[in-house]
Amino acid sequence: MKESDIIATIGVVILLIAFLLNLYKKLSANSISYTLMNFIGAATCGYSSFLIKFYPFVVLETIWALFALASLIKVSRGTSKIEQ
Repeated sequence: MKESDIIATIGVVILLIAFLLNLYKKLSANSISYTLMNFIGAATCGYSSFLIKFYPFVVLETIWALFALASLIKVSRGTSKIEQ
């Protein structure tokens, strides 16, 4: 495995764990943990895409990371709406 493959695998695993924990109602989509995992996973995947020069995914993952970061800021400030 190349370095970019290992980085991508870590990012995808983080994203999938967050998704599954949310799906099975173990982690709220409005929690700091969930939004942090989304940010780290997307940023990691974006970086690995940059390493292999696959720019469509760089754009996708960068936008995902930016939205996750914005959500993380809202959640940490307590301004995010809680869905029930």
